[in-house]
Amino acid sequence: MNKAILFNFEVDKANHQIKVERSFNAPIDLVWPAWTEAEILDQWWAPKPWMAQTKSMDFKAGGHWLYAMVSPEGEKHWCKVDYIKVIPHEYFSSFDGFCDENGNLNTSLPRNKWENSFAGQDGETVVNILLSFDTLEDLETIIEMGFKEGFTAGLENLDQYIAAQFRLRQQNKTDHTARVSSYLNFPGNTEEAFNFYKKVFRSEFINGLQRFEDVPADHNHPPMAESVKKMVLHVELPILGGHILMGTDAPKEFGMTVNAGNNMHINLEPESRAEAKRLFDELSEDGVVEMPIRDMFWGAYFGSFQDKYGVNWMIHFQKK
Repeated sequence: MNKAILFNFEVDKANHQIKVERSFNAPIDLVWPAWTEAEILDQWWAPKPWMAQTKSMDFKAGGHWLYAMVSPEGEKHWCKVDYIKVIPHEYFSSFDGFCDENGNLNTSLPRNKWENSFAGQDGETVVNILLSFDTLEDLETIIEMGFKEGFTAGLENLDQYIAAQFRLRQQNKTDHTARVSSYLNFPGNTEEAFNFYKKVFRSEFINGLQRFEDVPADHNHPPMAESVKKMVLHVELPILGGHILMGTDAPKEFGMTVNAGNNMHINLEPESRAEAKRLFDELSEDGVVEMPIRDMFWGAYFGSFQDKYGVNWMIHFQKK
């Protein structure tokens, strides 16, 4: 996080364009979502003390982003972005313009085209932005409205967001160092519960919310119910003292029932596969095995059980 920030801002009046080159001290997998996911854009897009507030977003070619710039007093200026082309983690283009709260464009104000290109190397990402206007008058209007100052302030907000995400990644498990965490099961309201814990502990999810629809398709199993796809498969939240709270939904569609006896596990992450097997075999002796320890689709050697005293355990060795 100590690399110098590259920032070039060029106004090309002859071609009715603004060219911006900006570097971020983060890999593309952090930078790309910050430009393409509403919940992250809302955190940085507006210059403080203003806030961005998304009404709707569908990030794909032919989709749109409808949002408002909101002042501390509640004044709202609505904008709509219509996406033209998307190449994941490389490029997207769009038309941007002012509108009303229903997305009807204000034709009295300029509308321009954005082309954003992303290139990553050695943990750094450079974003090249080309804004094209129909006329020189449109370009000058946007400049006079304070575009450079506002956009610069927004990019600085993004730097702060990225720095915070790096801190969270450092808290995440990046090697085979032994770790103990708490794993919670919910009957379908994991997202609601973890948003509550997130607010209480003033923390952020590690690597976001992973959903059941992200599970690789398995042709040996029937199609997943639509009601299950948006449920949470896995989430991690740092709380106190480096402890990680993890959670998942246990869909009734999978024959699962959550009650006060099975809604929490102690999750052990030993340093080696051999130690994982030893812990599983010895702790589960005379207990009830829920899932025999084996290699799982997400790259882990994993098993779960209830020991002979009624305590629930998970053993999880993540292969690298």
